[in-house]
Amino acid sequence: MTEPSTAAELAIEALDKVVAQLPVGEDRPGQREMCAEVAEALDSGRHLLVEAGTGVGKSLAYLVPALLSGKRIVVATATKALQDQLLGKDIPFLQEHLGVTFTAAVLKGRSNYLCLARLAEADDGAKDPQLRLVPGAAVEKAVPELVEWSFTAESGERHDLPLAVPEPLWNALTVGPAECPGANRCPAGEECFAERARARALDANLVIVNSHLYCMDLALDGALLGEHHAVVIDEAHTLEETAGSAFGLSLGPKSFRWLASQLRGLLVRGATQIEAVDRLADAFERALEPLAGRRVDPSQEPLALTLTTSTQVIADVLAVLRKLDVGAGAEARKVRVLQAADGLATEVEAATILRPGQVAWVEDRDTPSLRVAPIDVGPLLEGRLFSQRTAILTSATLSVGGEVASTAWNLGLREHDGFRGCRVASPFDYRTQGILYCAAHLPDPRDDGFVDDAVAELDALIDSAGGRTLALFTSYRAMNAAADALRDRWDWPVLVQDDAPRSQLLTEFAADEQACLFATMAFWQGVDVPGDALRLVVIDKLPFPRRDEPLVQARREAAESEGRSGFETVDLPRAARLLAQGAGRLIRTSADRGVVAVLDRRLATARYRQAILGSLPPLRRSVDRAEVRDFLSSL
Repeated sequence: MTEPSTAAELAIEALDKVVAQLPVGEDRPGQREMCAEVAEALDSGRHLLVEAGTGVGKSLAYLVPALLSGKRIVVATATKALQDQLLGKDIPFLQEHLGVTFTAAVLKGRSNYLCLARLAEADDGAKDPQLRLVPGAAVEKAVPELVEWSFTAESGERHDLPLAVPEPLWNALTVGPAECPGANRCPAGEECFAERARARALDANLVIVNSHLYCMDLALDGALLGEHHAVVIDEAHTLEETAGSAFGLSLGPKSFRWLASQLRGLLVRGATQIEAVDRLADAFERALEPLAGRRVDPSQEPLALTLTTSTQVIADVLAVLRKLDVGAGAEARKVRVLQAADGLATEVEAATILRPGQVAWVEDRDTPSLRVAPIDVGPLLEGRLFSQRTAILTSATLSVGGEVASTAWNLGLREHDGFRGCRVASPFDYRTQGILYCAAHLPDPRDDGFVDDAVAELDALIDSAGGRTLALFTSYRAMNAAADALRDRWDWPVLVQDDAPRSQLLTEFAADEQACLFATMAFWQGVDVPGDALRLVVIDKLPFPRRDEPLVQARREAAESEGRSGFETVDLPRAARLLAQGAGRLIRTSADRGVVAVLDRRLATARYRQAILGSLPPLRRSVDRAEVRDFLSSL
């Protein structure tokens, strides 16, 4: 027998061996195909975009060739659930069965690790302003236990805590990157849990991070993760938005109110600097509120004056803090506040004048904030990622109309010859397992009568399914209208987003085989409820972005300035990928059965429908409501 020679052949052979050790070893041709593609990409240095359908087993398909390559590789995931799967299941399994010696580590953001400096201050009774938000009894009970635990704790991570710690207390005992002065300037720097985690990550062959932290590393020119040969970005359909956030900034009244609260723990009561920062927070909020949802030019009024004032006020704060003698007990806190104030000054400066290729707008979530982001992340990713190392981008939803070209273009690979795009089919028999139903008889979603007719359609479908429905809406208004109309129509529970935390709602939904869950965009991705609890996924409209959404509007204009269609370049790919994510909630295992119902007739009638249909799981298609109701009733 000829010995395998190519990287792809070696990887497939190794994959077959480890899969044979699984409790239920399934033959997955798609997994082997993806494994070969990843191995070839790593061997050749060619970038790879691979759309891998649900059930392919993509984690092993990229981990096996990554570990065989002998290169230092980072895996970036979009969800904590996938991170936990890799660390708790896949990596230990491969360490036992792959036959390759390797080290793996996880690195998370600093706020996931207990800060020993803040813990010491709390234990000494320091008057940290954030501790005032926590009931005294909770502090008196938890802090001594945390101190005791910290002596023997390995990770210092919240999920490893031996006791329940209230959110406000945890926030008071952690620091974000803006506050942390670094190990050299911190009294607990040598024992710092976050720094120890980073040291382990720098020494590991395989490093697991979340996508946001990876994009922050790109923005900081590799300061967090160090040199690595390749990166695997899982759930890569989120990369464009994650990179845009990492390369941009968010500035709002909360930033200034936080600074004022920290100053109260250092300066004397009534200090003019505290009052100035408080007034600045109020002024910033007043300036932003009328602009909510709109694109803005920060160099023009009313924002220009507020930003100029911010620069002056923060400069005064920094000058006072640098001269302030707080004594040894509060020196570490002073350094953290100095660090945060200096970072805030940098953000204000960056927000004052837009650079070419940036867009600014006001986002209104709880309190308004000024957002600045690059219109096109492609050049940034090209310069900081694709020109530096091999990238493997994978997701179940990368293509539009069966092609990944639009995704490659938007991510900066449009002028890069060294990439390959491919699709790996799911092992599921979609045509037998389910139906994609379009309610083509309903009015156009833009018509006045659509809402009432859509609610009636939803009522009939849920009745046929006996509950067991995930109803996904493109707006809170549509979700609440449907919930209000249908909540009391059936005996089974109707769970509505924001009635409880997301994790609790999903637990209750999965546990009750008759429950219905009504939700918006937060539930279109990352929901995994296999089995009898979910037989029907209903989507109210094709998820096109609003015409006036500032960042999308800017991207649309940029495409049109280059002679391309804004709709086909920006709106259509986004809607296709998001619809595919929503539809993908239904079939999670080979035993699942059910219906994906889209109440938007445009899926059956619009000229662009084939581009969207080509992105969806290949379920059997129907526009016949009677057929669909009979199928649901039979399950």
